[in-house]
Amino acid sequence: MSGVTHDDGPAGVGSGQPPGSSGDPDAHRPRVLIITGLSGAGRSTASNVFEDLGWFVIDNLPPTLIDRVTELAFGPGSSVAKLAVVADVRGREFFAALVDTIRELRRSEADVKVLFLDATDEALVRRFEETRRRHPAAQESGVLAGIRAERQQLAELRGSADLIVDTSDLNVHELRDRVLALMDDADSVPLRVEVVSFGFKHGSPRDADLLFDVRFLPNPHWVEELRPYSGRDAQVRDYVFDQSATAPFIDAVQRLLEVVVPGYVAEGKRYLTIAIGCTGGRHRSVAISDDVGAFLADRFELPVNVDHRDLDSG
Repeated sequence: MSGVTHDDGPAGVGSGQPPGSSGDPDAHRPRVLIITGLSGAGRSTASNVFEDLGWFVIDNLPPTLIDRVTELAFGPGSSVAKLAVVADVRGREFFAALVDTIRELRRSEADVKVLFLDATDEALVRRFEETRRRHPAAQESGVLAGIRAERQQLAELRGSADLIVDTSDLNVHELRDRVLALMDDADSVPLRVEVVSFGFKHGSPRDADLLFDVRFLPNPHWVEELRPYSGRDAQVRDYVFDQSATAPFIDAVQRLLEVVVPGYVAEGKRYLTIAIGCTGGRHRSVAISDDVGAFLADRFELPVNVDHRDLDSG
């Protein structure tokens, strides 16, 4: 497989630089994004976002043709610098080749990333029931069985993804904003970090790379005067950080992150999602997440976003 290497092409093709550009060739490598994931999880919405961002988008391309398309897209006479390909189980028997195709693409000179859209079984069933569309993997077994079969088929691909977005609780506008936030100026930093506080009673984030459970700390919910407040209020924050177990926990998390974050950067990972959960996602996890986010931003000088997912869930 030749990928996108064109040593004899004009300036800006074999070198990875667009015509007329100068400077560091690595800053202008051809970019290839594979958009994949579960049916009903938002692939079409994501592909529309990238099309609006100026990417050349191709939907439902059999993996065996991706090599040829990249040659054409980045070959002589082409102005394409960013190619997004939507590939999923609609490719039927051809889809099995996608993991190998991605592996080969990553050996080329292109900057290759895989975006995987995921969602819970419940969310996907609801979406298919609302649209009354047939699930592509359902055959005669029904929507839920099709979802589970597809999830098993995509397990290896999900494991190799650079970015996983759980769309279970996102509408189309929120998904668009999430994708835009993740891709905004992505080339200027080695790693983007998302710290998410959540409540276990609402379900844990499916796209978390690291997950910490802080339910071992006393719950401010059971302190009547603290119950109306959240972990963003001084009263609750002071209560959480006055507990004897909090400081050793924070110290252990920081020492772990001092190992993990540089490792993610060294491995070329572009996104790290850290989830911190308590029972309801309103008190302990919120206070701890704000502290962890501040530590990361100060210690590594990386873009860090802190999202309190369940703060207003009650």
